[in-house]
Amino acid sequence: MQKLSAAVIGASGYVGGEIVRLLLGHPNLEIKFATSEQFAGKPISKIHPNLRGATDLKFCKISGVEKVDVVFSCLPHGALLNKIAEIEKLGEWIVDSSADFRFRKKADFQKWYPDSPAAESADWVYGLPEIYRAEIKNSKRIAVPGCTATSAILSILPLVKAGIVDKEKIIFDLKVASSGSGNKSSIGSHHPERAGVLRSYSLGGHRHTGEVIQELDLPNVPGYSITSTPEVRGIVCHAHAFLNSESEIDDKVVWKLYRDAYGDEPFTRIVKDANGINQLPEAKILSGTNFCDVGWVIDSRAKQIVAVAALDNLGKGAAGASIQCANIACGLEEKAGLEFLGLHPC
Repeated sequence: MQKLSAAVIGASGYVGGEIVRLLLGHPNLEIKFATSEQFAGKPISKIHPNLRGATDLKFCKISGVEKVDVVFSCLPHGALLNKIAEIEKLGEWIVDSSADFRFRKKADFQKWYPDSPAAESADWVYGLPEIYRAEIKNSKRIAVPGCTATSAILSILPLVKAGIVDKEKIIFDLKVASSGSGNKSSIGSHHPERAGVLRSYSLGGHRHTGEVIQELDLPNVPGYSITSTPEVRGIVCHAHAFLNSESEIDDKVVWKLYRDAYGDEPFTRIVKDANGINQLPEAKILSGTNFCDVGWVIDSRAKQIVAVAALDNLGKGAAGASIQCANIACGLEEKAGLEFLGLHPC
């Protein structure tokens, strides 16, 4: 099969660099252009040293990109919308990792991103294959979800769909590694301020809340709190929900719900073991992978269930998800270029 050509717009950031890495090992997608207005003319390996010896490609400006099959946009929020007419001329398929086209209603985008321009996204599909695989397959415009939104949605989706939890009383508590904040430094990311710290930085109103409300069809009341961790990669989400059934819900019932939802999914795995040290999902062993591991614990005393999800925020949370969506949309093997299983120990 002839390879499809690809360009990565905004390739000097963490997500862009990760997409470049994945494309370099992809059997069906070949990277032709990687842009950075700041580093144009410099070798990619100067910014992404893990790619030394893997490619001679140099960064170029967007103006230097020629027509390709697939464009991966990794521009900051609001930037693609301002350049969409230009970018759409560059490729048949556009896969965007920013928030610009994640919301179906312009008013919802403006609510969560009041400082960014907004547009209707009727032509764009929300890039979560576990829900929209058929739509992605028939789309040319795909908006990849936010990293914490992916973990939150996948953690509890089977329970919400089954109607066994109270949709008005779900609390999402997320622990997010430092790369989730991007590669722009600040006083808060300065090493002496960041090292060894569990910092509560978004305990209400995080912008990914809107995506979770939209995709799980929740009322505008779920709690959504985020704590930053000293790790470089990874997200762990604990979704605390209350059972709304008078009947007893046990692990056997919940196992069936999760198997029905994810049993055939190539990258969403159920982790629910009775023994050992890996009884529930852990982010560390998912570093560099496109997996999202999900599990749960039932607290019968409190009539509560805690759903758990873990993923690499740069993998299934962004770059890996972008490749997965491109594979589906372009008619390629969904797992192509995403077979890395992670490391243990690491």
